[in-house]
Amino acid sequence: MESQANQSRRNFLATAGGGFGSLALGDLIANEGLTPRPEFNGGIHHPAKVKRVIQLFMTGGASPMDTFDYKPALEKLHGQKLGPKKKPEGFTALPGAILKSPFEFKQYGESGRWVSSVFPHQAQLVDELTFLMAMSSKTSVHGPGTLMMNTGFVLTGFPCMGSWVSYALGSLRDNLPTFVVMPDPKGLPYNQKAAFSAGFLPAQHQGTVIKAGANHPVPNIRPDKRFGFAGNQADTEGLALLQKLNRRHAQSDPADSRLEGRIKSYELAARMQLAAPEAFDLSRESATTRKAYGLDKKITEDFARRCILARRLIERGTRFVQLWSGPDGPTNNWDNHGSITKELPPMAASVDQPIAALIRDLKARGLFEDTLLIWTTEFGRTPFAQGGDGRDHNGGTFVTWLAGAGVKPGVSYGRSDDWGYKTAEGRTYCYDFHATILYLMGIDHEKLTIRQNGIDRRLTDVHGHVVKEILA
Repeated sequence: MESQANQSRRNFLATAGGGFGSLALGDLIANEGLTPRPEFNGGIHHPAKVKRVIQLFMTGGASPMDTFDYKPALEKLHGQKLGPKKKPEGFTALPGAILKSPFEFKQYGESGRWVSSVFPHQAQLVDELTFLMAMSSKTSVHGPGTLMMNTGFVLTGFPCMGSWVSYALGSLRDNLPTFVVMPDPKGLPYNQKAAFSAGFLPAQHQGTVIKAGANHPVPNIRPDKRFGFAGNQADTEGLALLQKLNRRHAQSDPADSRLEGRIKSYELAARMQLAAPEAFDLSRESATTRKAYGLDKKITEDFARRCILARRLIERGTRFVQLWSGPDGPTNNWDNHGSITKELPPMAASVDQPIAALIRDLKARGLFEDTLLIWTTEFGRTPFAQGGDGRDHNGGTFVTWLAGAGVKPGVSYGRSDDWGYKTAEGRTYCYDFHATILYLMGIDHEKLTIRQNGIDRRLTDVHGHVVKEILA
């Protein structure tokens, strides 16, 4: 006998505002009682250790020698003109003198990890983190660097990691997006939406953008009150005809996935009318949780909100969530050309407490058993001053950390040189970074391909190796 809950869901979808509900009703009936996909532990190529991912991306190039990569040599050489005599490619100015970090570093945890004073909260949790200390990029330009760390290429038009994961593994549930992106409310990152595009993959795998601070984080999920003249019957009949025409048009050009992706987005929107209001309702969080994330402080409120939403989404079946700290442009992000002393601390403070709370929250809820948390940026910064006490772009070396399922906590891999200018050993490119994450999700990066213009394309291009040294 059909349950009252299922009857209510069907009734809601059949009469849902805007008519989206009728589009999804048939799919709902076909997938009644849908549960998380059982093939998770089998992966698609080998057993998986990670079911879902939260990626935190620091837009602008977070300075390694002022955060996690302590360089005492900079203190000894401070003020000396030892850098290149000509402006390297990607630099915005001639290198100045060696610049020591203006922040105090201390060792924390049993691992003895050095962390600067800009990250007091994350410093307490270094034994939960796994560091890649010699990440490197092929570019020192923001746009290509951001693309490289997300898509594996320095040009636009290629799918990002979240889209590849969605393409390979599909959704865990039918009522929330598989891949969610929460940009900084101040603006989109470099390359705008290209950084989380599906590229040449089917359009349904692109990131679903959520405006976390808006009154309606998911736009148009509820009917617009201005159009009350359109009744449920008119909506249902009109959309049924539209769907028929759309399907016919999609069949006429099967190589173009955009219309099919739009149809699927409509169907998902209908299902989200049931799931999204509850998922985005932070009032359901305890006062203790809200305070722990910093939701009560102006400087942390935005990133805290997005971190809580990320946890709520992965709890409810979203597979890949990406949070961006900072928009594109020369200010209000991690691109600290003007002054490391003045510009870095407020950016660090805006994310430090929320990130630490997210780590503790994921662990307390048992989510670290199958969730991977990632902190990264597009490249590092120079050990040389720019202007007074700013730092220029530097693709030579930067830091990424991971935490949670499948990685060894409290360890590090790779090392930069004594100045933090280039990698010294264990260099890790985006290809290796991506290959490792795919591996943890049960995917062989060399086998995850799609034919495009006669080429078998993959996230890692023709490169990449799994960094086995950090795997648990």
